[in-house]
Amino acid sequence: MNRDECVLYSGAAGGAEAAFGAAAEKWGIEEVNFTFEGHPDARSRGIRVLTSRELEKGDVSLAYVSRLMHRDYKDTRLFKSVLQTIWHQVNSAQEVFVVGQILDDQTVKGGTGWGAEFTKICNKPLFVFDQPKKAWFRWSGSQFEATGDPVIGHPEFCGTGTRHLNDDGTAAVDALFARTFG
Repeated sequence: MNRDECVLYSGAAGGAEAAFGAAAEKWGIEEVNFTFEGHPDARSRGIRVLTSRELEKGDVSLAYVSRLMHRDYKDTRLFKSVLQTIWHQVNSAQEVFVVGQILDDQTVKGGTGWGAEFTKICNKPLFVFDQPKKAWFRWSGSQFEATGDPVIGHPEFCGTGTRHLNDDGTAAVDALFARTFG
């Protein structure tokens, strides 16, 4: 794949998003980091501050997300804005890579899980590096299945995930870019 044609869509948060951004920068990949006023960004490269009108495009009912994810989320402006930026990340990409933890109910832990669920709804390729299992999984359409080490297969891709990135998660992101662009 020609790296000059590639764009990483992410959210500039610390943890997995910062790791995806650092890898994109290292490999010369364009980076678009959706954020909003007042968000504590860990990346400054490719920042795209969304207007209130743009954020509204990604608005989703917390009751719906809670039902879909089988858990409750706090109704705060910050959390809603994070969900709205995740909508922009996934909507802009052709495939999505997530670092986190797959739960027994086939959702991904935390707010990151909304990105994975929205990817499923959009029927886009979804890969999750499960940090506790130290392995990549691909959404088959009905469940997560172990996969080998994936490569980025589309020029416009999303990289997102947990703020609680560990060394295995960082290594997985770095190896993904090396396999694809090395």
